[in-house]
Amino acid sequence: MRTIRVAEVLAAVSLTTDVAAGMSLEKGLRTCTAATRLARLAGGDDRQVRVVFETALLRSIGCTSYAPELAALFGDDVALQAVLKRVDFADEAVVDGLTADFKRWAGAAAPELARTFVEVFPHVGVQAMRNGCETSRDLGPRLGVLPESVAALEDVYERWDGRGIPEGRCGADLSPAARTVHVAEQAVLAGAVGGLAGAVAEVRRRSGGHLDPALAEVFLAAPEAVLAAPDSADAVAAVLEAEPLPHATVPVESVPQLSAVLARIVDMKSPWLLGHSEHVADLAEGAGRAAGLDAGTLRDLRSAALLHDLGRVVIPAGIWDRPGRLTTAETERVRMHTYWTHRILQRVPALATIAPIASAHHERADGGGYHRGDPVRELPLTARIVAAADLFAALTEPRAHRPAYPLPEAARILVRDADEGGADKEACALVLAATGMSAPRRPLPDGLTDREVQVLRLAARGLTSRQVGAELSISPRTVDHHLTHIYDKTGRRTRAGIALYAMEHSLLR
Repeated sequence: MRTIRVAEVLAAVSLTTDVAAGMSLEKGLRTCTAATRLARLAGGDDRQVRVVFETALLRSIGCTSYAPELAALFGDDVALQAVLKRVDFADEAVVDGLTADFKRWAGAAAPELARTFVEVFPHVGVQAMRNGCETSRDLGPRLGVLPESVAALEDVYERWDGRGIPEGRCGADLSPAARTVHVAEQAVLAGAVGGLAGAVAEVRRRSGGHLDPALAEVFLAAPEAVLAAPDSADAVAAVLEAEPLPHATVPVESVPQLSAVLARIVDMKSPWLLGHSEHVADLAEGAGRAAGLDAGTLRDLRSAALLHDLGRVVIPAGIWDRPGRLTTAETERVRMHTYWTHRILQRVPALATIAPIASAHHERADGGGYHRGDPVRELPLTARIVAAADLFAALTEPRAHRPAYPLPEAARILVRDADEGGADKEACALVLAATGMSAPRRPLPDGLTDREVQVLRLAARGLTSRQVGAELSISPRTVDHHLTHIYDKTGRRTRAGIALYAMEHSLLR
C-alpha cells in the first residue's frame, strides 16, 4: 500500500499560512526545525517533541478565519498579520512605532490607522484569535495531529506574562509546546534580520514577558544549536528530517481528505469564497468520471481541484471582497495567485505532481491566460477540467460584484467562453455532463433560423433548389424564399460566400 507522510501535508499548510500572514515562504518551516531542536534540548520525550513539531507547522492555521474583518478595519489583512508576528505589546516603544509599520501599506493614513489599531485591537484581536482557535479545534484533528497539538494551538497568541490574547492565560497554564514555539519563532524572526546576535538579543529582551524565561535560557545557552543551518538546503526536507520517530503516514488515497482541510483554510479568506474549492472539486471529479479517468488520476484531479486556489491567501481579503472594479495594480496581484499555488505545491513531495494541474486554471485556449500564458491544448485533460470546473463553479456562486447566475445562463456563458478562446471545449462539455446538463446550443448567427441553416448547409455544398427541396421535403419555391433571407442576413450573394460563412460560424457540423 502506497503511503505519504502526514508531515508533508503539514508542511504545505505551513507554507500556505506563511504567505497568508505576510511572512517569508519558509518562516514556519524554519520555526518548526528550531522549535523541535529546542524541545529536545529542554529534555522533551518523543511525544512532547512531536507535539512541538506539529504545533510549529500549524501555528497559523487560523490566519484566514478573520481576514475579511481585519481587512475592513485596517485595509490589508496580510500586512497587518505580519506586524502582529513581531509587535511586543508590553513594549510601549514598539507600539508607538506602529505608524512606521503601517506606512508600508497605508501611506498618509498610517497615523490614523495606528491610533485605530491601539483603540480597537484589544477587542478585535480577541475576537480574531477566538475565530482562529475554533478553526484550529475543527481542522487540526482532520490533519491527524495529536490532541495536545490541537490544544497548544489555542495558546499561540498568549504570552508568559498574561498580556496575550484571546484569554490572557499566563505562565505554566500555557501549553509547553506553545511556549517552546514562542521562543523559536521570535528567534527565527529576529535572526532573519539581525543574525544570531539579533536572535539572542530579542529572546533575552522578551524573556519573562512574552517568553517563558526557563525556555528562553535553554535557547540562550545554545543558540547556535537551535538555529544552525540544517543538513538539507531544502527547508521541507529539513522538516521531514526533524520529524520525531515514528513518522506519521496515511494511505495515498487520503490525500484528497487532507487537501480538503487546506481548501477550507483558503476559502475562509472571503465570505464570497466559502465552499468554492470543494464545489470545483466535485465538478472536476464528476467530469473526470464522465471522461473515464482511472482511480489514481481521479484522486489527483480531485486534490488539484481542491488546492487550485491556495495562492488566493497571498492577496488581501479586501481585494476579493471588492464590489467595484479593481485597479491595475490589484489586478496584477490577483493574477499572481496561480503562481503562488504552483510555488507552494511544488515544494511538497506528496503534492508536487499536481502543481501544474492545480495552477493552470486561468490559462486560456488562445494563450492569453495567466500566469504562464500556455495555450490549454498544451495542458493535460485534468488541468483543462479544473479550469472549466473553476469557471462554472464561480459563475454559479454569488460574488461581491454580482449575484450567482442561474445554471442555464452559467452554462451558456461557459460555452461562449470556450467559443471565444477561453476554456477548453472538451473540458466544458465534461463539466456540464457532470451536472446532468448538456452543452446548450449556441445562438445561431445573424438571426438565422433552424430551417435556414438546414438550407444553407445544403446550398453551400452546391445542391440546386430542387435538390435541397427534395432533401428537406419542401418545395423549390420555399427553398428560394429561404435563400433570399439567408443572403440578406449573411450579406453573402454566392454559393462560395455562404460556404465560407458556414465554415466561419461552424454551421456545417
